[in-house]
Amino acid sequence: MSKIKLLLEVVNDMRSLADSIQAVCDAMTEGDPTPSAKAVTEQEPVKEPDIPLEKVRMVLAEKSQLGFTTEVRGLIQKYGADKLSAIDKAYYADILKDAEGLGNG
Repeated sequence: MSKIKLLLEVVNDMRSLADSIQAVCDAMTEGDPTPSAKAVTEQEPVKEPDIPLEKVRMVLAEKSQLGFTTEVRGLIQKYGADKLSAIDKAYYADILKDAEGLGNG
């Protein structure tokens, strides 16, 4: 069997699976036409995707190459560290925002 035919069979199987899942969902919600108040209020907050250290390092390296080495060191120290790898991942988005401002003001 050729690879194309095999892939087409996989696609058809996935469509069949999706249809089956939809049928189960429809059957489960028939008895409960409105979502419960608990389900609406307990939604998880939207979580920003994790920013990898490599991306932050790349952005800061570019800024440093553009002549903002002192400012980049200041950013790292602002978040309480001597080196980028010592900074908590939770601050990566903030660091990127601060780095965008380097050279723009």
